[in-house]
Amino acid sequence: MEYNKNFGFSHKCGILMPVSSLPSHYGIGDFGKGAYDFIDFLSETKQKCWQVLPLNPTSYGDSPYQSPASSFGNPYFISPDLLAKQGLLTKEELARAKSNVKRVDYGELFVKRYELLRLAHSRFSQCREYGKFCKASGEKLQSYALFMALKVHYGYRQWTLWDEQHRNSTIAKADANRFSSEMDFWMWVQYEFYTQWRDVLNYAHKKGIVIIGDMPIYVAHDSVDVWSAPEQFLLDENYNPKTVAGCPPDAYCEDGQLWGNPIYNWEYMKNDGFSWWCERVGESFKLYDILRIDHFRGFASFYSIPYGDENAKRGEWICAPGKELFDKIKATYPQAKIIAEDLGFITDDVRELLRDTGFPGMKLLQFAFFDDNSEYLPRTYTTKNCVAYPASHDSECTKSWCKTLSGAPRARFSKETKGLFSKSKVYKMIELSLLSIANLVIVPMQDYMELENFEARMNTPSTAEGNWTWRISPRYNTEALRSKITELAVRTHRGK
Repeated sequence: MEYNKNFGFSHKCGILMPVSSLPSHYGIGDFGKGAYDFIDFLSETKQKCWQVLPLNPTSYGDSPYQSPASSFGNPYFISPDLLAKQGLLTKEELARAKSNVKRVDYGELFVKRYELLRLAHSRFSQCREYGKFCKASGEKLQSYALFMALKVHYGYRQWTLWDEQHRNSTIAKADANRFSSEMDFWMWVQYEFYTQWRDVLNYAHKKGIVIIGDMPIYVAHDSVDVWSAPEQFLLDENYNPKTVAGCPPDAYCEDGQLWGNPIYNWEYMKNDGFSWWCERVGESFKLYDILRIDHFRGFASFYSIPYGDENAKRGEWICAPGKELFDKIKATYPQAKIIAEDLGFITDDVRELLRDTGFPGMKLLQFAFFDDNSEYLPRTYTTKNCVAYPASHDSECTKSWCKTLSGAPRARFSKETKGLFSKSKVYKMIELSLLSIANLVIVPMQDYMELENFEARMNTPSTAEGNWTWRISPRYNTEALRSKITELAVRTHRGK
């Protein structure tokens, strides 16, 4: 089956902006006014796409790539202001909940936001729409709600430390009535999340903006995903992982990266017709128009590390059935629009999988200046079927990155950007990306604002603290910034 490579548009541009970083009065971005204002900003600056980070809940480490529920929404993104419009919160309660912290404080959120949500839920009267949502969500929502109810019951301890009767999800469901009240809270949380996000999505479409979502390749061990379907993962008799995911040592990290996610039981998944993956992808397309799949190379072969190791040195590469998986996904969702994050240690099997799927891969410009003919240099692109980025959420802010350029890379940078209209190095990077043949170019918001690592870097891989906390200034939306972004979009013929 030939995959439809067309996004439904060509030669466009967009902005990478995490929902968590949007302006709000409550300590983290949400689906309230800040989201609608940003969509207006995208429309006014001639953008076509808004790329977000995963919208799923976060847990220990605050990373959206280590979620306790990969197919459900982050409660922190529910707008308190919109709850107040429903009559579920008072003006006085909103005033007490306000937090003008400059960076996201997840510890404070965990206490204050859930108190606010529980207060709102106590005033919620079940309605027809809520009943329809619960019925449509079915067993999957019930499993999530029971898992979270048990989490609360056990003081948020990891599920493998629960009593034996609750470690086994099948047995635990027989005890669900005991936790029905708490389960109702968690089902309502998802109802509010999906209702508010649906309205944001509809507004984006009205403005001609499409949403690019992000799906992590792995799920957290301490998640409803593993608890409810342990057969899909390589676990021992105590439900602990036999091996875990990560990356091998390289020039950037001599110990490698130990992510700790359980490895999939690919043989079981293959025999099961990849039903778990098809369901997960289907849930993602309820949220997004285009889906970026993280760590695509892990579907060709993955790095497997013995459980219990303190670093990633003893891992090994193992083949994965990526071709069979994506053949099944394309057959199930023939109109699906998918971007493959094919960065990192790329080998022939990864390139072959990318060709087989027809998915557009990523071109990261910060990788481009260490070789005279790097595949990441725009002049070397051999196909329009790719998505170009000056930087990503895992890389340095481009302004900080530019300051580190020296020697041969700096000389290449000067050569490749000679004659560009833009004055600053950051905007030369953006302009070089926009001038490429790539079908789509996505620019992090931090780069358009020319921010640096110390104030705006989103994530530093292999570090456990200080990530995912950047918040944009409420005063970002200036005429000067809008004019600069619009001018670039129009001049490079990418303006929608």
